This record gives sequence, structure tokens and C-alpha cells, in this order.
Amino acid sequence: MTPFEIGLLALGAMGLLVMLGMHVPIALMLCSFGGVWAIKGSPDLAAKLMALAANDAISSYFFGVVPLFVLMGFLVSEAGFGRDAFLVANSAFRRVKGGLGVGAVGASAIFAAITGISIASAAVFTKIAVPEMRRHGYTARFSVGIVAGASVLGMLIPPSLLLILYGILTEQSIGDLFIAGIGPGLLLAVMFGIGVILLATFAPGFAGRTEAGGPGLPPGEMLARAAPLAGLILLVLGGIYGGFFTPVEAGAMGALGALLLGAAMGRLTLPGLWRVLVETGLVTAAVCFLIIAAQTYSRMLAFSGLPAGLGAFAAEADLGFWGLMLAYVGVVILLGMILDSASIMLILVPLMIPVVQPMGIDLIWFGIVTVIAVEIGLLTPPFGISVFVVKSTLNDPTVPLGEIFKGAAPFALIMLAALLLIIAFPPIATGLLPGR
Repeated sequence: MTPFEIGLLALGAMGLLVMLGMHVPIALMLCSFGGVWAIKGSPDLAAKLMALAANDAISSYFFGVVPLFVLMGFLVSEAGFGRDAFLVANSAFRRVKGGLGVGAVGASAIFAAITGISIASAAVFTKIAVPEMRRHGYTARFSVGIVAGASVLGMLIPPSLLLILYGILTEQSIGDLFIAGIGPGLLLAVMFGIGVILLATFAPGFAGRTEAGGPGLPPGEMLARAAPLAGLILLVLGGIYGGFFTPVEAGAMGALGALLLGAAMGRLTLPGLWRVLVETGLVTAAVCFLIIAAQTYSRMLAFSGLPAGLGAFAAEADLGFWGLMLAYVGVVILLGMILDSASIMLILVPLMIPVVQPMGIDLIWFGIVTVIAVEIGLLTPPFGISVFVVKSTLNDPTVPLGEIFKGAAPFALIMLAALLLIIAFPPIATGLLPGR
């Protein structure tokens, strides 16, 4: 067999193992080891190459950005800053039709700018925003749909764990990826807010009565609750964009800032801090394992010549820019129905980068497109991890899983519309980057 055929066989075997229920990183590593063994003819050489790939994956200085931003996100969540974000956003939008829903979207956007984890946003605002919306006449379907839909902002608005993962996989600047995520993130948040208002106005059967959320916070209290959030955002993102910190240093400063703020406000207890540290360790270990698997998979693909073969096929098929991008987005969305976000990126990004790079496609822009397409999968059945997080956090037998998927469906369509806009108008993502 040729190396190309071995690569195809390894890719097919990996897909079969995943469909049979094996964890994606384990399937990647097994098939990568088997593929390199078959190509090179030596299990010892395959083992040494896999070990080298694993070492290279986590020895980089920039891998430190993962645990630091995860730690900051969990500290922010434990300290209750999500409730502050909701109260501030609700006060700002309470006079708008569907204002509580718009407030939930705004709070998710604020929370995203200091956490970067979608599932954290889904869990926090299911507890905070859903009961409040239902108390004011929103249907269960609409209220949980808003929270599930808005939670995806956590993986797009910087700092974003998926953008960090993409940057590590493709060796692109994480700072540039963060800057590129601002425009699309704000666009998506605005489109979500407009979507909530339109549904509340023109689809009362779907949305419910959507009464106003009552009196807002007094100006002084609103400022007191908003100041710590604004300070953290300014410290982390302002430090990166202003050139004061590298992304790793910004993650460290953000984690320290969240810790000091939480302690000073009396919101962090020792048991809570221990819980944060344990959760940070678990997430970091999981991400570390994913990155090692991705690196071994990338090495196997390089040895097989599969990406180059796919690139030649794409060139001969003359798909063009739109044909290639629409096919890619379609595959990502379909995979989103059965796999989690990180797994999709691990499988497709190493395969696609050698295909799109010779076409002159901006890899920073391609990363934003990839993340948005991947995030649509968080809302689509049967996997839809954000929907499952909302369901498990809500713990209400009167709200079945199907109702949450139905409530999230309009937001998945809005995300698709935003994605097509960003593909059609790349400056939405790259406009803030110098020289692009």
C-alpha cells in the first residue's frame, strides 16, 4: 500500500472507532501510531516519533496560556461575576421588548470576554437568567433557547479556549486570533439581540408574554457591579492589544486579577478556591491530552501525504473559494451533530491547513470561520453539548431536551447567517489586524 492509501485507511479507521464510542483523542493516537508504523515499517520508530510529537505539543511556552485562561474563567464563575453581568445588562435593556432576553445575550457577551468557555456560560446563565425570564412570562422553550444560543459567544469573543487551541494547532498568533474574534463576536451578539427582539415582537406563541424585567439597578450600584468586570476585560484584552502582555502573561494577570477581586469582595471561600483548582486541573489535563493527540495525528498525516493529495484534488476539482468554503463549513456542521468542538478541530484543522494555505487564504480568518462553524454544532441535535449543559443544569423534568433544541434552533440559524457574512466579507474578522 502507498502512504496515501495508508493515510486514508487510518482516517477511516479513526472515524469507525469514534462512531463505535471510543474517545476521539484515543482513536487519533491509536490510528496515528498504526499509520506511522505501516508507513515506516517499524513500531519502534513509530513510538519514538509519537513520543517526540507529544513532547513538542506541550513543551511550548505558549501552551501555558491554556491553564491560565481556564483558571481565570473558573475564578470569575465561582466569584459570581456572571450574576453581576446579568443584572447590569438587564438594567441596560429592560425597556426593550424582550429586554430580559437581550440582557441575557449581553451578559453572555460580557461573561465571554472574561472566561472563554461556552459551557461555563451555559451553566451560569441557566441558573441566573432562565428562572427570571420564566417568572416574567417567557416560555420555557424561549428562555432556555436564549441561554443555550448566547452561550456560544464564550468560544468566539476573546479570550476563547477554541481560538487558543486553533492557534496552537496551526502555530498562528493567539493575540491576532483574539483581535480577529472581536468583530465577529460583537456582530453575533448584536444579531442575537435583534433576533430576540424580533421573536418577542412577532412570535408571541414561541416567545411568550416577555414582560419587562422590573426596575433596574440604581446608577451607583450598576457602576459598582460593572466596574470589576470592565477592569478585568481591560486588564486582559487591553494588555494584549496594547502590547503590554503576551497572551500567556495576560492569562496570568487575568487569573491573578480575578482571584484578588473575588477575595476582596468576599466571594471566594477556601472550598470554592479548591473546587476551582481541581476543575482547572481536570480541564487542562483534558486539553493537554487533546493537543498531544492532535500533534501525533498531524505527524501521521504529514508522513502519509494525505493533505497534499486532498489539496491536489481540490485544485483539480476547481471548486473555487466559495465551493471549498461551503463544502468545508457543511462538513464541520455535520460533524458538530456527533462530535464536540475540540474533537472536530483536532480532526479537520490538520487536514485542511495544507489545503487552504496554497490558495492564499488567511489562516487567522480561516480560524474564525472554523470556530463559528464548529460552535453551530453546540446547538444542533443529537449531540449539542450546550443544550445538554442547559438541560442538566436546569434539572426540570417539565422541560424536555427537545424543547431546548427547538428554542436554540433560531440562534443556530442566526449563527449560520453571521458565518456566511464573515465568509463574504473577511474584513469583519481581519479589519482590526494591521497589514491585512
